[in-house]
Amino acid sequence: MESVLLCSKVVPRGTPLERSRKFSFRHLNKHLKCNSLPAASRNTPSLRSFEAIKGPSSLRFAPSPVRKGLSFLPKCSISTSTVSDSDNPFVTKFRQLVNKVSQLKVKPLDAVKLTLLLSVLTLAAKKIATLVFNPFFWMYFSWTWLFWPWFIALGLAGYGVYCFRKHWLGEANAFEQLGIVTSVFTWLTLVPPAYFNGYLEGWPFVFFLAYHYFFFFNVSVRKRLYGDYYARNHDPKWDVDTPLWSRVLFGVGVVVGHWLAAFEGPELHRLPGGWANVGIWGLIVVTMLMHYDSTLYLARYSEKVVVPTDVVQFGPYRWVRHPIYASAMLLFATYCTALRAPLSLLFLVAVCLVYYSKKAKMEEELMVESFGQRYLDYADKVRHKFIPFVY
Repeated sequence: MESVLLCSKVVPRGTPLERSRKFSFRHLNKHLKCNSLPAASRNTPSLRSFEAIKGPSSLRFAPSPVRKGLSFLPKCSISTSTVSDSDNPFVTKFRQLVNKVSQLKVKPLDAVKLTLLLSVLTLAAKKIATLVFNPFFWMYFSWTWLFWPWFIALGLAGYGVYCFRKHWLGEANAFEQLGIVTSVFTWLTLVPPAYFNGYLEGWPFVFFLAYHYFFFFNVSVRKRLYGDYYARNHDPKWDVDTPLWSRVLFGVGVVVGHWLAAFEGPELHRLPGGWANVGIWGLIVVTMLMHYDSTLYLARYSEKVVVPTDVVQFGPYRWVRHPIYASAMLLFATYCTALRAPLSLLFLVAVCLVYYSKKAKMEEELMVESFGQRYLDYADKVRHKFIPFVY
């Protein structure tokens, strides 16, 4: 085992050297050439016990016998090699980086911002990589077992309120209108079962997508007829709306009905699967087709999709007079059926019947005013408003 004494400005204690012949044990300092030591320094008490052995490249000193208890004999040598900063690869790379930054004329504040950004991105990449290779992540956040992230639900609700405010002022764009719908359907189909179960599985995801598809049928009909998604200006008398308090109560009733369904139904993992759900899938398909056909036939016999030009008696209108409202009721009933919540189903159907009956009455009065005996004959032919052969 040898240790190399490198030249520096630090002088070991008790070792007087010439001004230009100084060395130390610091291994990262520059190697200065030291050919020999003066005779006076050899006679010092610190070096008196060493025997100088001259070599072609360095001076070696054999140590005197060491104290008892040491298992090795230390040796030391004075290196004559020299190393400059230009030979250090780390210093060279650093200087190249400094030159590039100076050429870009980056301000100190921008450099600090860039450094912080790179640090955050590096930390995020490390966390993501750790998460991706963590088997517990795939176990808990798979598509069948998802622990509900409440911060996302609350954030989406806040964004929905913000978008609704802009919609109320007539300033919401298409994306903000989609934000309203998504936030509402999240708190109807996903949040209630997640709250009562602690996780989500199966049917809530299906109905979250089905609700989106269902309530965007009128937009798809505009695209099919006019080539875009925007509503047209029309006679405002056809914008039939019930009083504000009635619409608010209807909305509250729908929300309460969905939460009751999640509370009433069994735990999600206890719901039967396989062929037991074929009937529910059939109801979903019937609901979608009924709503789409109703909207399409009404739009074909209407001006600008909203103002009717004739009494529609085709498609679902052969069975009930208001198939669009009936399809909405059927969608809510299918949701309660999927969650095995019969009492909630009855509650939601009752809420819809009360609200839609009042709105349908206002629309039929307007149809009689516009088409007279033709609509009365249609009403005598198709006696049921919402439920075929029942009501």
